[in-house]
Amino acid sequence: MRRKIQYSTAAAILTILAVVGCGPNFRHFRAEGQRAMLVQNYAVARDQFERAHRLRPEHADNLFDLGSIHLRYAKQLAADTNDPAAQRELDRAIEYFARSVQAHPGQQAALAAKNEALEMKGLFDEALHHVEWASAFVGPRAREQIHLAREHEERGDYDAALLRYRQAVAMERDNAMAHAELGRFLNRHGNDRMAIVHLRTAYTLNPLEPGISKMLTDLGEPLPRTVQSSTP
Repeated sequence: MRRKIQYSTAAAILTILAVVGCGPNFRHFRAEGQRAMLVQNYAVARDQFERAHRLRPEHADNLFDLGSIHLRYAKQLAADTNDPAAQRELDRAIEYFARSVQAHPGQQAALAAKNEALEMKGLFDEALHHVEWASAFVGPRAREQIHLAREHEERGDYDAALLRYRQAVAMERDNAMAHAELGRFLNRHGNDRMAIVHLRTAYTLNPLEPGISKMLTDLGEPLPRTVQSSTP
């Protein structure tokens, strides 16, 4: 009896040690999953992330990675015209992305990925509602307004899109991306005069903002002086 108790105690101690980190633990599985993703070994990556998931089921980044794996599989299956299997993978991806957002509402990557998966399923109204929810509840930041503006523009609601782009600029007046996106929108819809105003502002705030210098040059505008270049 004494020996049985000793064995039971030893087994319990080993179990505790494994859980607290003396065996493969959450961090180990996450690291192995990320390594596998780097070399595009997605089957191994999914296995490692699932092991991590069993240890910490509500970890936002791990949920996002699991969703990303299923979204990638969905794209591969869709390319192979296996639509039913692709739809199942999209459903799993959406579930993981939604849980990632619940665990961490500011998880921008999960918000964007969930929207992509919804659109792949053809759920365009639900995708729009999702972006509206993010704008209202995740926080009134420029990035959410820009994302919502793009959704409205894709659906042909240009007045609503313009309003959202303007809100993004109003919320973060020093955000080069917000000015750039508004400038691009105005340029796409024929208002070059106002587009140049915002493109010049974007360039002044961040001359490395993608595509802005070329747009200004194509519009025949000299590149404005930036804060850095104006200093002696």
